[in-house]
Amino acid sequence: MTRHTDVVVVGGGQAGLAAGYHLRRRGVDFTVLDAGAAPGGSWQHMWDSLRLFSPAGHSSLPGRLMPSRPGETYPDAGHVVDYLADYEKRYALPVQHGTRVEAVHRDGDRLLVEADCGTWRARAVISATGTWSRPFVPAVPGRGLFTGRQLHTVRYRRPDDFSGQRVIVVGGGNSGAQIAADLALAGGVAVTWATRRTPRFLPDDIDGRALFDVATARRRALDEGRGDTGGVASLGDIVAVPPVRAARDAGLLTARPMFTELTADGVRWADGSLGGADAIVWCTGFRPALGHLAPLGLRGARGHVPTRGTRALGEPRLHLLGYGDWTGPASATLIGVGRPARDAAHAIARLL
Repeated sequence: MTRHTDVVVVGGGQAGLAAGYHLRRRGVDFTVLDAGAAPGGSWQHMWDSLRLFSPAGHSSLPGRLMPSRPGETYPDAGHVVDYLADYEKRYALPVQHGTRVEAVHRDGDRLLVEADCGTWRARAVISATGTWSRPFVPAVPGRGLFTGRQLHTVRYRRPDDFSGQRVIVVGGGNSGAQIAADLALAGGVAVTWATRRTPRFLPDDIDGRALFDVATARRRALDEGRGDTGGVASLGDIVAVPPVRAARDAGLLTARPMFTELTADGVRWADGSLGGADAIVWCTGFRPALGHLAPLGLRGARGHVPTRGTRALGEPRLHLLGYGDWTGPASATLIGVGRPARDAAHAIARLL
């Protein structure tokens, strides 16, 4: 059976919910299709010790402040899941969970959205699938030879899973620093942190509030034809959240230059020496999950769909939301996705 609606939002995480909020305010008929069985998006799958970079009041979606909890400055992932579930319910957003979108096609004056449980014909589509489902692991020589355990950030949960083991954490971003710190502070794990370049810690007083302001200022400067301020990347790569700061100050978070290859029982370092390892944790980032858009033939450089704001240049009925700065300043964050979601809803309302 084919259903009809004005807009299909693909993805029911933070970006999809923000889009739904603004579409509802504009009186647009829409449906949100989400592959997850329950509310919360990718936050349901984060590691146990993860904390947000900002206090609850500065980590909110449009229309509803995230409530704070006593004694908790930076909310954990469970807090975010509860907030998103409440947000979905509070605004009665029409999210259909357990529905995986497989493809989006052009169908005359409509877009045809094919899912694993049916099809929808829509006048516009917002793709808000994020990146969590597409973890990236680099093609390091010897990956197939290593006999130990290899896992990406998406599979890491807690230090107890590695008790008594030698673990190499790969990646010089926030995930790499936080997971290396988590393992090191727990004790009972021999941790080595490997990065391609020397890690750059942001000043200790910088958190998500300041990062959002910096990202927004960069976008404004570019839009006005002024010089590139460098944005967040000009400040550093790693937010010194309390556990990272504690591990760093205790001398437990010193990075080693990236190894050149994996061996059967460890790695070969750049100086030629060998190191043993029982597990490798790849904190090496993600790619945008855009496979469902392949039939539209829009992919450009780096796998991105070229956009102006959130609108796809090659298909004006398609908007992309929440994938990073190329779809709006800080749009992959809770606080940052609200503005591009509003802009997308406004553009779609005008189109309709």
